[in-house]
Amino acid sequence: MSKFSHLHFLESPRKDPEVMSIPIRVRNWDEIYGDYDAPGAADQSARCINCGNPYCEWDCPVHNFIPDWLRLVKQGRLFEAAELSHQTNSLPEICGRICPQDRLCEGACTLNDGLGAVTIGSIEKYITDEAVRQGWRPDMSKVVATGKRVAIIGAGPAGLGAADILVRNGVEAHVFDRYPRIGGLLTYGIPPFKLDKQVVETRRELMEGMGVKFHLGVEIGSSRTLEGLLDEFDAVFAGMGTYRYVSGQLPGEQLPGVIESLPFLIGNVNRVLKEPVSDYPYVDLSGKRVVVLGGGDTAMDCVRTSIRQGAHSVTCAYRRDEENMPGSRREVKNAREEGVEFMFNRQPIEILGEDAVEGVRVVRTELGEPDLRGRRRPEPVPGSEEVLPADAVIIAFGFRPNPPEWLLAAGVETHDDGRLKVGGPGRLDFQTSHPRIFAGGDMVRGSDLVVTAVFEGREAAKSLLASIGVDARAEARVA
Repeated sequence: MSKFSHLHFLESPRKDPEVMSIPIRVRNWDEIYGDYDAPGAADQSARCINCGNPYCEWDCPVHNFIPDWLRLVKQGRLFEAAELSHQTNSLPEICGRICPQDRLCEGACTLNDGLGAVTIGSIEKYITDEAVRQGWRPDMSKVVATGKRVAIIGAGPAGLGAADILVRNGVEAHVFDRYPRIGGLLTYGIPPFKLDKQVVETRRELMEGMGVKFHLGVEIGSSRTLEGLLDEFDAVFAGMGTYRYVSGQLPGEQLPGVIESLPFLIGNVNRVLKEPVSDYPYVDLSGKRVVVLGGGDTAMDCVRTSIRQGAHSVTCAYRRDEENMPGSRREVKNAREEGVEFMFNRQPIEILGEDAVEGVRVVRTELGEPDLRGRRRPEPVPGSEEVLPADAVIIAFGFRPNPPEWLLAAGVETHDDGRLKVGGPGRLDFQTSHPRIFAGGDMVRGSDLVVTAVFEGREAAKSLLASIGVDARAEARVA
């Protein structure tokens, strides 16, 4: 019999892992959240009331079997929890760290209404971290080789998700990436204080142990060609993500001191890793007045990175209110604690300066009628303009797909905004207009969550399996 009562959620309040103190965390690049021990993870898992309709599971983009693996952790069946976690998610320890759980699973938790949601993300992170530490590895004992081979272009979340499904179904998966490490923006875009890069390296070791073959530092279109991959492999999956930044088309955006968010973040990560890359030089914001324009998680990464670089001041200006920010509320809270000033309902209209940035002119906004996506439009308030002094302005308005010419030359069709067209009449899900090329993640959907890219990579792999005559293995929950 379990030592936990059915009313444990009343007996034990929500308790997150320990958080590094603010004065210490803003002076280093370490992850700020600690880890549960086994009793702590079991205690928090036991708070789950095992809803008849698990809203957490439905609001999770990969539809994790959350109540089931919480029960296994509560019972001390860690390795079984790890196997079950991996049935739906190829990167659970990473999603547990960087998913906006407050907007997804934990936001949907029944206990979120006054009692404190179950700490789903932290437990998800604990399961894989601790299981791997104790010697767990993915069970590949029932995999039968098919003789099929697939090339995956891009070692980011979508590519890794696809590779996971393919090797579990006996297909040889070869992943090509231009960077020297796997992960894509998991490694080079997300700051280390949110995701320690050793976590990604451990995932590489796990996937290599499963049979995935990585070819890193390989640029498709130069050192290898798409035509060559199609000749050598049965099919190709494209999961290169989105790297073209969205310009605000603001007057003064070309001034020295205006910085694109992604090159800024990549240059900083390379500096921390001591692996400089000439394409992404380090931008030092120490002592500067920094204004970040945007309200998503990339904007939060930029403001928190600027703080750690020693910026004199960091301001985030966003055109809607706090409730309508697309980023994680947890990240906003962390940024505010670390000294970031938020200015909501401020829309930038001009970047000021002569030879370099001197400030940003903004106008106050009020939220009007919903747009086509259902979000209320920010409408300028006449006569409310003001200037925010700045020595550096970081543009963090998001990213769009920029499919390479070699992919388009192969006949792969795109939407007007650059997203790849997949599926539709006469095609399998995630199949492009080239019958042997599949695609998923941000290249198809547009810039989105890591967990969504993982899901689409996995689903694309299942369609790809059907196209090459392989029946996908059915997975079942643990009893």
